[in-house]
Amino acid sequence: MSYQRVLLKLSGEALMGSQPYGIDATVVDEIAQEIAEVANSNIEFAIVVGGGNIFRGVKAASAGMDRATADYIGMIATVMNALTLQDALERMDVPTRVQSAITMQQVAEPYIRRRAIRHLEKKRVVIFAAGSGNPFFTTDTTAALRAAEIDAEVICKATQVDGVYDSDPHTNPNAHLFEHISYTYVLTEDLRVMDGSAIALCRDNSIPIVVFNLSQSGNIVRVVNGESVGTVVGGKQS
Repeated sequence: MSYQRVLLKLSGEALMGSQPYGIDATVVDEIAQEIAEVANSNIEFAIVVGGGNIFRGVKAASAGMDRATADYIGMIATVMNALTLQDALERMDVPTRVQSAITMQQVAEPYIRRRAIRHLEKKRVVIFAAGSGNPFFTTDTTAALRAAEIDAEVICKATQVDGVYDSDPHTNPNAHLFEHISYTYVLTEDLRVMDGSAIALCRDNSIPIVVFNLSQSGNIVRVVNGESVGTVVGGKQS
């Protein structure tokens, strides 16, 4: 059975493709094509996008920049990615709205929960930008927060691996891929699926997380349709 209201968590790095920095337009169009296929099937679809392909606040802070300032710059980077995704989706005739947690009225709506839900009900894709609007919080935590606020049935966490493993599959060929795993196990074993506050928020609100490989064409559609793809964190199996 497919989900009816979904939140996709995309990292900024997902938009880079093979480039060392910035945005690969071809990759963006490929991702947008999959999202369009889902949106055109009357599924309510929201996105939280990161900004690490342009600026990473934690990295800048470790180099000496004030952490709050670095995080705000990172939030602005997520707005750039959100607008890029919006443009790609609207070129595919998918009505899309960007809502920013930092007011940028010339380019994006302010984040208003009731308006976001209304957009979803009208089958518009909603892209949440600028994180939570607060420094010291990641876009993973934003994804969990927004999913709870809009009553999303699931968070689809796009990664570069097939799911959650018990060790790094890049260095351990015998790493075990989990099919289902609990929130508590992720936290106690420090598996780095999402940051701890995001996992705790999903646990407290019983929001399952499906961790899947974005580079496998068609996986967004498969996950939303409820197919067995990647690893399910929490949910009924927890």
